[in-house]
Amino acid sequence: MKQQNSAPQGKKPAKARRKSREEIDQEARERKRQKKHSGHAAGSRANGESQAKGGKSSGQAKDPRIGSKKPIQLGVTDAAPVAKQHKPKSEKPMLTPQAELDMLENDERLDGLLERLEAGETLSKEEQSWVDAKLDRIDALMAELGIAWEDDEEEEEEKADDLMRLLKGGN
Repeated sequence: MKQQNSAPQGKKPAKARRKSREEIDQEARERKRQKKHSGHAAGSRANGESQAKGGKSSGQAKDPRIGSKKPIQLGVTDAAPVAKQHKPKSEKPMLTPQAELDMLENDERLDGLLERLEAGETLSKEEQSWVDAKLDRIDALMAELGIAWEDDEEEEEEKADDLMRLLKGGN
């Protein structure tokens, strides 16, 4: 800081006077004292976030000292932790054609709906489309496996006829 001289107005401005060593030291001490207070406030690690955000206070302020909520098992356990297996994305499991055909043949819902059809009832559009899809799948699986569609009743009648011929003794 410069001090102003009270010089008369018509003259040249006088040279700035030099500061003494004591004045320079005093100014340095003032600067040092001001610098000393330029850090973070005490406890700024715990309280600094809430003050820095200012107006943002949505619900409760989260405490940064709180860690994970995951439970930790204390002590030794007998069984090792089981790793989760990745499930395939498709809903139905991959079955062999024979296993899938057996599953479709033993389907209770399909049997019930087919019995209703044989009894002369009409099915809803959704049920009819489901039955058609399942029957088409059964036909495709039978063709894939090389199974011919045979009517069990006809076979039994032919066997009964053959037995009757054998019993009568005629060919």
